[in-house]
Amino acid sequence: MPERQNCQFFLLRYVPDAVRNEFVNIGLVLLPPHAPAEFRLAKDWSRVRALDPQADLEMLDAFGHELQLQMGGEETRDVVLKKIEDWFSNSSQATEYKGCLTDSPAQEADELARIYLNASRRRASREKGPRQMIFRRIKKEFELAGVWRAMRKNIPASQYTRSGDPLKIDCGYGVNSTIKMFHATPLRSEINAAKALAFTFPQFVEGLRRAEGAQAQLTAIVEDGLQRENEAVVFAMEVLQDQKIKIAPLAELPQIAELAAREIRI
Repeated sequence: MPERQNCQFFLLRYVPDAVRNEFVNIGLVLLPPHAPAEFRLAKDWSRVRALDPQADLEMLDAFGHELQLQMGGEETRDVVLKKIEDWFSNSSQATEYKGCLTDSPAQEADELARIYLNASRRRASREKGPRQMIFRRIKKEFELAGVWRAMRKNIPASQYTRSGDPLKIDCGYGVNSTIKMFHATPLRSEINAAKALAFTFPQFVEGLRRAEGAQAQLTAIVEDGLQRENEAVVFAMEVLQDQKIKIAPLAELPQIAELAAREIRI
């Protein structure tokens, strides 16, 4: 019979507004005494959406996937929290330790996730977040230019990076051995979306070169009127530019779509 182990676990909470301090449990980390950490992520984002209609669910998926990949050793709570902080900035909190006795840390993590993370589905809010609003503008301008149907959509990064990568680039097209891509990337309230995009893009570039012999060009479509005095916005822009990702505000979309129309029809 397997020996029972004294394990510790804590919850990861999504806290969109630190002043109101309302939260949703989105993750669970169980730390066995002599084995790798067990990490579980919520399977249903309905409670997150109910709390924060503008939550970037794509970023949450990318965060969970990357954290899972990094938890390969015997992590301490401080190490795990550092990884979480690197991704989530001020939008997350970790609870205090709780103890549990189990002969199977993996099964115990599954059961704790069922209790703390997984809830019955709720009807999603009809309110659209900033990423969805930017994406609708992107689609509209390319439709007006008559090229939307000819473009690639939801380009899966996993084709060029590694299996399981959840990122999908919104749209793109090929011209002269270059794939020009465009992705809705709100910066005013969701700088982690920029971090997730910048993290993946270098691997995407190399994978596309190997798979198709093509170069990758990515433009992040951002809000109009971003204030350069905002430190968070400046940080997000620098993160993107460091990875050679172009930045264009919504106001430039008509010109971008017009150029796409000329190039696609060559």
